[in-house]
Amino acid sequence: MSILVKNVSKFYGKQKALNKVSFKISGGEIVGFLGPNGAGKSTMMKILTSYLNANEGTVIVNGFDVLTHDLDVKKSVGYLPEHNPLYLDLYIKEYLNFHADIHHISNERINEVIGLVGLSPEKGKKISQLSKGYRQRVGLAAALLHNPEVLILDEPTTGLDPNQLAEIRSLIKEIGKTKTVLLSTHIMQEVEAMCDRVIIINKGKIVADKKLSDLLENQEQIIEVEFDLRVEKELLKTIPNIESINNIFDNTWALSFDTKKDMRPVIFDFAKSNGLRTLLLHQKTNSLESLFQNLTS
Repeated sequence: MSILVKNVSKFYGKQKALNKVSFKISGGEIVGFLGPNGAGKSTMMKILTSYLNANEGTVIVNGFDVLTHDLDVKKSVGYLPEHNPLYLDLYIKEYLNFHADIHHISNERINEVIGLVGLSPEKGKKISQLSKGYRQRVGLAAALLHNPEVLILDEPTTGLDPNQLAEIRSLIKEIGKTKTVLLSTHIMQEVEAMCDRVIIINKGKIVADKKLSDLLENQEQIIEVEFDLRVEKELLKTIPNIESINNIFDNTWALSFDTKKDMRPVIFDFAKSNGLRTLLLHQKTNSLESLFQNLTS
């Protein structure tokens, strides 16, 4: 087991950022860690890397308790934070040499990592001269330098253009063949392209933790409907087979159903029998984005 999180809670004053969070990640998995802004993703990642301490619960990474063996955890984890901390006035090799000295790593490993992340064409440049995509590669190189067993990436593709996205995605998939990768992103297409499994957190609680294929296969039917008049939530609960009800805005609702049967005719009949008209009636496709919206709206 590469990562074990059990009943972890974290408070910032009176605010509860994490509420009894638990999950396990085995070696060799690429796991997407998803949630809206403020859901607790970055807090959890900082706890996993020993940069923050939890108020409650247990966290074990690579067999080490993050509280009692924090140095061992940091030695065995590669971490790319959301805001990639780089010394822009240094050359790429200077920056990686700085990290290598901390970990007592040879120059051979620096050259190896430069090649691994595709920095060879730019290795003679200062970091300030690099594009956003190449700066992300420098951050990945620093995270990989000490050959960690676990790689934790917080928004690794933020601000990249489509070509850079494809390159970094391919790189992460290649790294995931030999290492455990936990990555946070808001780009659902990237998760679908890279990850074996998805953990979704909302308001400090885990709301989904499944293999990506299982999530998409077993996803509830979601129908977006707009009525011409205001409808009370209690009335919507009378629709057969309804599982959850989320108000998107005004008179527009996202309704989920635990059935394979197309529920659009049922909703149409419901509206007619209650003196309503349907201005919009749309069955959403089975996508991670629609599932994410339904679980976190």
